[in-house]
This record gives sequence, C-alpha cells and structure tokens, in this order.
Amino acid sequence: MEQMEEVTLLMHDYYSGFDEYEAMIISDTKSLKKLYSKINMTRKPGLPVPVVDFSTEQVIVLCLGKQHGDNTPILSKSEETEEHLSLAVSLTSENKDNQVDTLPISYPFYVYKMPVTFKKIDFKKVNW
Repeated sequence: MEQMEEVTLLMHDYYSGFDEYEAMIISDTKSLKKLYSKINMTRKPGLPVPVVDFSTEQVIVLCLGKQHGDNTPILSKSEETEEHLSLAVSLTSENKDNQVDTLPISYPFYVYKMPVTFKKIDFKKVNW
C-alpha cells in the first residue's frame, strides 16, 4: 500500500456526532455545509466550514465512530485502475497500555482534501 501524498488534512476533532464508522467523498459546498450542520449540532459556536475550491479539489471525510484513546487514521492507496480507486483506512494508536477502561472515549472525524478525480472511490478498513 502506498501512502497518499496528495491528501491534505483540513480539520480534525474528537466529536463528530457519528456513532458508527463512516467514510464519504464530498464534491460540493452544499453537501459540506450539511455535514458541518450535523457536526456542529451540539457546538455553540460551531466549527468553521473549511473553504474548498470544488472545481479542482474534493473532500474526504472519515468519521471513526466510537474510539477508545487516541487513534489516528492513515489513508493509503490499495488499488488504482483507470476507473477505480480503492483507499485503505488503517488506524495508528498512541496508546501505550491496553487498559481500555482508562482510555477516553471519543467519536473523532477527519476532513481531508485531494485533487478531483472522476474515478469511483471506495474505502476498506484495514487492521481495526
């Protein structure tokens, strides 16, 4: 698997409002604002919506669901053809001990931008 250099992290926070894992591609401002309205539902003031030029970029959103401790996703290309791009999502953990009871619980999300592609993109969870 090849780590993706063309992907840039725009925002990360520890509460997304999504209870389960979800990965999505957003390619317009309206959809991005709709996502942030859900993320900001319990925040006053809310997190700012990132400014993205959707004519040249698209957004990848990873909502990790319920997590114990500080887990960070890593995006990698697992397969690429002319019509299809498969991205592997793996987690790295900063947790040194395995005492799950003492680790904080979070529902983190990560917002990335990448150049626009017209390939069909899917996500595969690896080593979760």
